[in-house]
Amino acid sequence: MFTAEPAPSASPESPAETSPEWAPERAPDPSPPGARSGRAALTAAWRRAAPAVTAFAVARLAGVAVLTLCAHRTGGHPRNLLGLAWDALWYHRIAGWGYGTFIPSGEAPGMRFDDLAFFPLYPMTVRAVDVVSPVGSVVSALLVAWVSAAVAAWGVFAVVDRCYGRRIATATVILWALLPHAIVLSMAYTEAMMTALAAWALYSVVARRWLTAGVLSVLAGLCRPNAVAVAVAVIAAVLADAGQRRRSGRPQDRRAWAAAVLAPLGWAGYVAWVGLHSGHGLRGYFEVQTRWGSTFDFGHYALHYVKHLVLRPDSLSAYMATALCAGAVILLVLAALERMPLPLLAYTAVLVAIALGGANFFSCKPRFLLPAFPLLVPAAATLARARPRAAAVTVVALTGLSLGYGAYLLTVVTVPL
Repeated sequence: MFTAEPAPSASPESPAETSPEWAPERAPDPSPPGARSGRAALTAAWRRAAPAVTAFAVARLAGVAVLTLCAHRTGGHPRNLLGLAWDALWYHRIAGWGYGTFIPSGEAPGMRFDDLAFFPLYPMTVRAVDVVSPVGSVVSALLVAWVSAAVAAWGVFAVVDRCYGRRIATATVILWALLPHAIVLSMAYTEAMMTALAAWALYSVVARRWLTAGVLSVLAGLCRPNAVAVAVAVIAAVLADAGQRRRSGRPQDRRAWAAAVLAPLGWAGYVAWVGLHSGHGLRGYFEVQTRWGSTFDFGHYALHYVKHLVLRPDSLSAYMATALCAGAVILLVLAALERMPLPLLAYTAVLVAIALGGANFFSCKPRFLLPAFPLLVPAAATLARARPRAAAVTVVALTGLSLGYGAYLLTVVTVPL
């Protein structure tokens, strides 16, 4: 069972009985005694998170180094593999020329790949950085992704630390950095940016900073289609808070309801814009996804794909993707049984449902699950409790797998990542 570390008792100004069970009032306070300024609190919070974020940065830099060695041996260039491979090339085009690119599929007649499938926040941020920096658009895209990944690691630590304590938070960040598909966090992809926004939105929810959570949810919704999970988490938390307030006879929190209204506006706004732009109304964005061959079939495709793997041999990446998807389901069940805080559980459940319920692009499903970092909490709790030698052996083994498999994904695998 994974539980939070012991924490100081609640202060008279914030009695524990007024706090929802998913918003721990007695969480460890990262600010030093007597600290009052925002700068002091931020500095203290960074010092608390710094070891975990540093470990994350070391793991990702090692991944890039291994990829660089493998790329030179296979005749590739690491910058192009990280900055222009697969979806990164689409983001590169949007950042440089805006929307308007589509490519007819050479494999499926009538299928058309349209760049309207890609949400705008990441490429527009890359464009802004490229305007003010002399490093070029590809390097700008990588810089945005790497900074986002570091901010995401801090956010993952912050929200898990508040809910479960420092040791489990540090272990969660390390496990997230060493996932088999963690190389994506070093690529010009949107997973790092979405995770950064989602993690800090979830932190704001459990800290009951409602308006901050709402604004971050809006930004996350402009980042990726599955970022609707952030809005669901915010709304679920607001409803739970409202229910508790009603039962206890306390007045409703207007800021919480404002956050619930704000939360889905980024995602819904882009979907509505695509509908207007394409002339298909509210169905517009989903028509674009359908032309990519991406639909939601409640897992029928995934089950059929697993059946195919049982009956016929396939590539290592296919079996790895299947194992990671199965692991995600198991970890989600464990999280639910252990009563994970509601916002984290709602966010994670929606991400898993979207990833496993979507048709086609099975090889991409582990990447779609990268932002679902709360799934790692049960494993992180086990790692945090393990003997030092066992923990060290586990981390070394995961490091070898992550670095090697990441290089394999970008230098050997020929299916979309």
